[in-house]
Amino acid sequence: MKKICLTVVGLYMGLLTAFSQTTPKDSSAYKSRKLKLDEINLVSSYYQQNGDHAAVTGGVGSQHLTNISSSFDLRLVKRDRKDRKHSFIFDIGVDHFTSASTDNVDPKTISGPSRNDTRIYPSLNWTVESEKKGKTFGLGAYYSHECDYFAHGASANFAAKTKDRSGEFSINALVYLDNVKLIRPIELRDGKPIPGDPNNTGYAPRNSFSTSLSYSQIISQRLQVMFLMDLVYQKGYLGLPFQRVYWNDNSVHIEHLPDRRFKLPLGFRANYFVGDKLVFRSFYRYYQDNWGLKAHTAELETAIKLSPFFSVTPFYRFYTQQATDYFAPYQAHTAADEYFTSNYDQSSFNSSMFGAGIRLSPPTGILGNQHINMIEVRYGHYTRSNDLNSNIISMNLRFK
Repeated sequence: MKKICLTVVGLYMGLLTAFSQTTPKDSSAYKSRKLKLDEINLVSSYYQQNGDHAAVTGGVGSQHLTNISSSFDLRLVKRDRKDRKHSFIFDIGVDHFTSASTDNVDPKTISGPSRNDTRIYPSLNWTVESEKKGKTFGLGAYYSHECDYFAHGASANFAAKTKDRSGEFSINALVYLDNVKLIRPIELRDGKPIPGDPNNTGYAPRNSFSTSLSYSQIISQRLQVMFLMDLVYQKGYLGLPFQRVYWNDNSVHIEHLPDRRFKLPLGFRANYFVGDKLVFRSFYRYYQDNWGLKAHTAELETAIKLSPFFSVTPFYRFYTQQATDYFAPYQAHTAADEYFTSNYDQSSFNSSMFGAGIRLSPPTGILGNQHINMIEVRYGHYTRSNDLNSNIISMNLRFK
């Protein structure tokens, strides 16, 4: 099953009131230290996909899936006695999806364990920025829960600008501690322990540790670039026990993958400002890991400003990957294979995604309401060479 987590939005029109303050007339340089509302973002999206290589049924069968997501992002700011800017960001997201493939975990029932599922993922972030020193430090906390796993995590980040403020280095460290509920296909529920759960508790840990490094540089008034590198280490149960694998003797087994994975993505971004009305944004990433997967991503987006308050952003992304060492299609694995999966996300394929967005930010606000200062709608169509295709439409409202 191809599961894509998407940010999306509901309309909470009652949260439009911004905090206000009075600035003393005799102190034009005064900056308030009171906590105030900076902005609210509401994002909503609808995603649908279709395909014929469901991992739950061994690489064959429907991959039809729909996902409706909503996220609410609240940002508060204040200044301390040293004139440092503190930002507090609270975000809560809710995804609800239905999946034809996961309904086949137990096809004898009307609905399988995750036929309809809801994922809830709140987060809280704090950053403190010293504009005088050009340095920023932050901490974050995260939680996520759905039917077959729950996770909690924490992050720390630091950024520093160069002396001339034309460049910035940043580092972000993140840890996620997950617990996976080991839901097996109905015909393989024999009560015996499976790899990753030697005590047969029904749960297995999956922990992820990552460090992201980036450096951005203003080359000229028109050109800005950024270099990115991630170091990712995962340990624990890294497969999904309800994903079947059929061997060449027609026997059925639970997907089995190594319990460690190292990932190394390297990226580059470049933004070129042709003029006041046209910006080109480009991105390239190379990825490889110790499972044998190698991939390339290239993306181009153009922001076209049709007026000071209205812009259009067409985009295109191409992706290609080489399969992991452990993938084989339906009935191609043998008993000699130590590790095995028929999940087509681990196969070799090419994919393309294209679409466009429109952004409106009039000075009088959306529909004359100055508190709603921006609306953006985006649509994307995704196709993959192994018969997967999808569509997504999203909307973002920003309140100030």
